[in-house]
Amino acid sequence: MNKVLIITYYWPPSGGSAVLRWLKFTKYLREFGWEPVIYTPSNPEPQEIDQSLLKDIPENLEVIRSRIREPYGFYKWLTGKKQSDRLGVALMTDKKKRGIAGKISLWIRSNLFIPDPRRCWVRPSVNLLYRYLKVNPADVIISTGPPHSMHLIGLGLKRKLGIRWVADFRDPWTNIDFYRELLLTKLADRCHKTLERKVLRKADRIVTVSPGMTREFKETGIDHVVTISNGYDEEPPLDQKPDDSHFTLLHLGSLPGTRNPENLWQVLSELVKTKSEFGSHLKVRLIGKADMKVTDSIHKFDLQQYVTLEEYIPHEQTLSLLGKASLLLLCINNSPNAKGILTNKFFEYLSARRPILALGPLDGDAATVLSETKAGRIFPYTDTIELKEHVLALFELYSQQNLYVESENYSRFSRKNLTRELGELLNNLIA
Repeated sequence: MNKVLIITYYWPPSGGSAVLRWLKFTKYLREFGWEPVIYTPSNPEPQEIDQSLLKDIPENLEVIRSRIREPYGFYKWLTGKKQSDRLGVALMTDKKKRGIAGKISLWIRSNLFIPDPRRCWVRPSVNLLYRYLKVNPADVIISTGPPHSMHLIGLGLKRKLGIRWVADFRDPWTNIDFYRELLLTKLADRCHKTLERKVLRKADRIVTVSPGMTREFKETGIDHVVTISNGYDEEPPLDQKPDDSHFTLLHLGSLPGTRNPENLWQVLSELVKTKSEFGSHLKVRLIGKADMKVTDSIHKFDLQQYVTLEEYIPHEQTLSLLGKASLLLLCINNSPNAKGILTNKFFEYLSARRPILALGPLDGDAATVLSETKAGRIFPYTDTIELKEHVLALFELYSQQNLYVESENYSRFSRKNLTRELGELLNNLIA
């Protein structure tokens, strides 16, 4: 087999959506003629721990680990967190205002650790992998970010060895929604953009997860960029029988402030006040961390008794919940880069074949997929009138035990099919 070295910060038993993309590619790569080797930290700062993901690691997979030095111990001390606390996604916070310690730590993170706090791992990793690859050659290396320091490792190996290199962007770099909140100096901003350009120009292929991200890169003059989206596993089959005892809206994953569906909270609040039957059946489950803006909105619209906030649940357990929900809630970031956002959970929602209620841009990539698959509807964050009518219509179908969706044309998003696309890309690189 051809060999591909994959450089990723996130790997089981770390949990969360950032792990899934390359864990699942790795699961199927051998079927398409490629032997994966993983390079990952031995002591990362995980967002979550999920032992259930270990079963997806292929047998006899080579995993290279090395220690990483990160400033999170100092950050937790400075901000008053316990050393055992898990850090939130992006700039999520459980406080209404960022205190002086939080602002200081954000300034340090933004301006002294470029592109991210894993920066100190780059040089040791390049040296270690250079020695490894001289003895154990690989045909291609892949770096996946964020954290975008992984791409700097790929860049270093490209310079030293001239090896073919694929840079995979699960999220944008300088166009990510929270970039403007990083308290960057002009010098730091220039450093970020310089490093990003170097990665984009030196990599042999750039891979993104959505057509919108691909278009953004191409508009900057990068033409060696392709889209391989996130996807879903065909196995195990999901429980397709919904729970008829409640009209359940289920959201999986983190809810930062940019995904706060305030118009939906308003609609639900109006309906529970005007329709007693709606209130007696309504149940909203938010599984994952939620920003203070989200919880404040829930209290603002007096929905506490209907909403349950739940901590991270192992991935294999969340999958079994999808088919039992009445509606699957998808919130696209309310930010300038929203059109190009296609998350992991979106495709797992599709595989559950339950109605999807989405909030985001009507002309974005998620809206296109929803239209093509007939899996649900999307509404802008500014709409309440049509959203209210739609939720009420869905509730009427639920009351008649007739709330189903006839999804179609989504099999192309199975992770095995997407890994086939990846295998073809790698084959073309070494042809």
